[in-house]
Order: sequence, then structure tokens, then C-alpha cells
Amino acid sequence: MRQRRRIPALVGSLLLVAAAGVACGEASAGGRVPAAEPEVRPLGRIVPVPASVTPEGEPYTLTRATRIGVDEDSAEARALGRYLAGLLRPATGFPLPVVDEAAARDGIRLRLAPDDTGLGDEGYRLASSPDGLTLTARAPAGLFRGVQTLRQQLPSAVERGTVQPGPWKVAGGTVTDTPRYAYRGAMLDVSRHFFTVDEVKRYIDQLALYKVNTLHLHLSDDQGWRIAVDSWPRLTAHGGATEVGGGPGGFYTKEQYREIVRYAAARYQEVIPEIDMPGHTNAALSSYAELNCDGVAPPPYTGVKVGFSSLCASKPVTYDFVDDVIREIAALTPGRYLHIGGDEAHSTSHADYTAFMDRVQPVVAKYGKTVVGWHQLTGATPAEGALGQYWGLDRTPAAEKERVAAAARGGTGLVLSPADRTYLDMKYTKDTPLGLSWAGYVEVRRSYDWDPDSYLAGAPASAVRGVEAPLWTETLATSSDLETMAFPRLPGIAELGWSPAASHDWETYKVRLAEQAPRFDALGIAYHRSPQVPWPAE
Repeated sequence: MRQRRRIPALVGSLLLVAAAGVACGEASAGGRVPAAEPEVRPLGRIVPVPASVTPEGEPYTLTRATRIGVDEDSAEARALGRYLAGLLRPATGFPLPVVDEAAARDGIRLRLAPDDTGLGDEGYRLASSPDGLTLTARAPAGLFRGVQTLRQQLPSAVERGTVQPGPWKVAGGTVTDTPRYAYRGAMLDVSRHFFTVDEVKRYIDQLALYKVNTLHLHLSDDQGWRIAVDSWPRLTAHGGATEVGGGPGGFYTKEQYREIVRYAAARYQEVIPEIDMPGHTNAALSSYAELNCDGVAPPPYTGVKVGFSSLCASKPVTYDFVDDVIREIAALTPGRYLHIGGDEAHSTSHADYTAFMDRVQPVVAKYGKTVVGWHQLTGATPAEGALGQYWGLDRTPAAEKERVAAAARGGTGLVLSPADRTYLDMKYTKDTPLGLSWAGYVEVRRSYDWDPDSYLAGAPASAVRGVEAPLWTETLATSSDLETMAFPRLPGIAELGWSPAASHDWETYKVRLAEQAPRFDALGIAYHRSPQVPWPAE
């Protein structure tokens, strides 16, 4: 396991800036406010902001006598009760036994209500009063999302691993909350730099707090192949043995990949594996000479340039390779989607690209998955039901945008990841030590202040399935590196995916975001103190 670069731990609306001033104090000229966390956080002043909040009455207080009651007939509800108890026990020091719901009348109750169809698959209702706290959801995923709201309503010290003084209060009233989009994703590139299972799990937990429900893993690229494929073993033995800068690389065995999938599933996140093709394939081409048109394997690649590699679209062995890889990875992946990349295939002719995609997309369907591809897939013919992931810029040529919009009008779903808004590896400013800047500098406000429904001219809002925040790792090698670039931008993109469009407001959001700083600190998350955010004073 690599040594992590040490980064000093940093101390760390609803729609009322004035209320934020009461909670945190007035901002100083330098953009900081006194570090004073309220004993009771105003109901709903969290990230993402909930759809509906009705403050009412006195708070609920968690005590040593509190029990967590669950639906006795639901194994998932009981597992969620144990998960919640595991989150709360270290800091509170309370035993918090998980019991049948009837035995926890004045405690915390996790209640499944299958007939409450208005809550959908991920919605929940949190009702808090001195007599108890009840989380209600139609499905277990909704209970899990509600648990994240409960965490954020408690003082941030609840995230610490040692006993804290409390008190542990949740403001009185009702939160009723459902997501704006069904797809709320984050992508982690483990190909440019490899990240261990434990490092991926750490990121999964951070995503869960902000109600992200999709983890897109970029598993292959020019610099490394990261997933075992039994029928082509040199992909990992050779292609997985390096990374950017010439480090040792690494790969996931099938059991390790299954462990990531299981861990994500327990947090109600769907894993989407990506095998990028026909470009971004030097690790595969270096592993097997026959995948090259000239039959000569190139050396391993440890740089950061793109667009120079391509599978040989005219060779039958290429499609044997693709079939084997997709078959084995689909068998490991219980989720609906398999991402086939398709971007920056500059060394593939347009004719070869379209022919390749015409042959590969049916293979994905054959093994029971739905195609996802970067938006260049719309230059071919996207399969029925496919998702196109748009990563263009505000300045992307109009013709390219229109091609994507036309595909959306024809039925292709869109996941929006505009690089100059959502790419978490972009530098905040020219002085940011990590990251790249080819898409421009992306400060916190820029990553938050856009509307997915109207972003791509000509694309119907009904085609937008959601948003995703990719994190490429050419310059990132440790968990601290990932966190410094993801936080505080990731929570804002998560809010775009979850919260109603009508709640979108930078001035109130930045105050709620600032209030996350003590929580970042309690969780040990390294983050960038953007001057655009009125952080608590250090």
C-alpha cells in the first residue's frame, strides 16, 4: 500500500442567508466566519438541500437509552439499522441496540412503507419530535438516503471515532425528500494511477454522504489495465504493471472487484465498469501483439498524452477479445450498465469507429447490459436505450453539441459531465498544485452554478438522466489527492443531481457548504478552502 501524502487537517439554506448568519456568525472581510456550530442544526440546512422542509416543535434528543427500531420482516431494514448504529456509536458512546420497531417507540424508527409510492425508489420522510424520530421510505434505498440526512442534521462531531460530549439533537419537524434525477454519479479513474480496494471504499463512503448512487470505475486506459480477465491474463500481468510516472500499478482480482461491488451495493450505489475502446487501449495493445494491426506490441506507456492508440477494427481477433472481456466483466457486475468508452479515438478512422461500435454494442446487450459511452458514441449509431455521457465544454463547437442533442431527441439518454463544470481533476485556479487545466479553471461556484436540464441546447430535458462528476488521476496518487480535488466541488454536483431546480441558489448554497467544513474535518477529508466559500475560521 502506498504511503499517503500528508495534508494538514483543516477545520473544516434552506433559503435564508440571515439564518446562516445566526448559526455561524457574519462573514468577515476575508470570507471567514467564527467557528460556532449550533447545538441544533436548522432542519434541512444540509447538502443536498431537501425537496420539502416543515420545521415544527422541539427537537429529538439522542440519549443512552435510545433504541433503533426496524421492520422485523425486512433483512435490509435490519442491516440499515446496524449501519446507522455503527455510524453513531463511536462518537455518542451510546449502545443503540437494533430492535423490532414496536420496541423503539421513543427512539429512532426505520420504517418501510411499500404503498407510499410518492416517495419513489429513493425518497424518504424524516419526522422529528421529542417523542421520537421516524424515517419512512417506500424502499430500502430511501431509508439509506434518509440516514444520510439524519447524519447531517446531527452535530458534525458525530462523525468522529472517539466519544464526544454532545448533546445529540435533531431539529423538530418533517423533511420529505425525493431526488431530481435517478442517475447521480461519480467516476473514479483507477487506470492512470491505481487505487487499492480500501481507497475505493473510502471514496464510496464519501459519495454516500451526499446521496450519490452511481460509481463509474474507469478500469482500463493507455497506462494500465485494472481488472482480471481470465481468458486474457496478460492484460493484468503485463498491462496492469505500471501507471503514470512509471509506478508499480496494480489491478483488482475478480474477488476484489466483487468486494467493491458488494461494498457499493450496501450503500445503494450501482457500479458501472468502463473498458475504454477502441482508443485509450495501449495497456491492452502492449499486452497482446495480435490486437495491433501490424502485429507489433508497443511498449508500456506511462505518460499522459491521449489519442494515439487504437484496437485494430479490421481484425477478427479484436472482436474475440471484446467478447471475452465484456462477458467476464458483465458476469461480475450485477448493475444495469457497462461503459465502453469511445472517446478520443483519434487513431481510428471514422469508418472503422462506426463499424467497431456497430459490432461491440450488440455484445454488451448479449451479456445483459445496457451501453454507456462517452458522447463521441453519438458519432456512430447508439444502441437502443444507450446512455451518452457528455463531457464537452461551454466552448465545444455547436455542430458537436447538436449531434449529441439530435441523438437525445432520437431517444439516447444523457448523463451530463461537462468538463469545465464537473471534471474534479481540473485545477481550481492557476495556483492549484494538483490537477490539469486543459478544460479551464473550475472554481466551486462554476461547478455548481449550471442547470442540467437546459445545459445542452436542443436536447430535451426528458433525455437528461442525471449528472456525473469524473475524477481523472493523471496527477493524483493518494486518497488525500482525490479528496483535495473532489471537495468541496463534489457536494455541489451531488446537489444538482438530487435537489429540486427551484432550490438552486449559489448565495445560500455556499453557506450550507461552509457548514460542511467541520464534518469534513471530523471525517478526515482533505479539502480545498476556496475563497469563494465563507468557511469557518481556522
